Amino acid sequence: MAVQPRPILHYFNLGSKGRGEVVRLFLRELGIDFEDKRYPYDDTWAAQSQVYQDQGLSITGKLPVLEIDGNILAQHIPILRYLARSRGGYDGSSKYDKWLVDAVSDIYIDWRAQWVANLSGNVPNYKTRVVPEFYRIFDSYYSKTDGPYLLGNTVSYVDFAVFQVLDNDAAVGAEPEHVPATLIALKKAVSERPNIKEYISARL
Repeated sequence: MAVQPRPILHYFNLGSKGRGEVVRLFLRELGIDFEDKRYPYDDTWAAQSQVYQDQGLSITGKLPVLEIDGNILAQHIPILRYLARSRGGYDGSSKYDKWLVDAVSDIYIDWRAQWVANLSGNVPNYKTRVVPEFYRIFDSYYSKTDGPYLLGNTVSYVDFAVFQVLDNDAAVGAEPEHVPATLIALKKAVSERPNIKEYISARL
């Protein structure tokens, strides 16, 4: 049997911030050994991006990109779905659960667009209006069960994305005065998962 090559994650060197870190967290959760290839996010990227488009590594010229199973995968939420399906889990067992996980992942994508715009100063009320509204929406979903995860006591791929919301808002000083108890419980639960706890401890 041929040995599968080691997966390669291509992303910027942004520490814990950014969408590539969501993929990195999920790969750690799954215990997948991978090469973590990081790039400087500076004036050199435009030229490097064009090189990767020309080579077919990134059709859009954007990252993250994950090379795995002989495939080149882009778009971080679909990458999470691919990994979840590869393991036959992490996205619920019923049609409703799968819809719920996908729906909350769409809300996460909407949040991320605002978070990125805020970094450029284009959302002046991000901390006082935008963040509380998104946290209210996330809370409305997470409060439907007693467990810390969206699906109760069963973790799904979107929990790692929402964890990234909380982590990245705190990282840029945009954490609101009030964080719903459901989201505090989620952040604690994800950060204490064995593989995640070990990774977070090592990255500090």
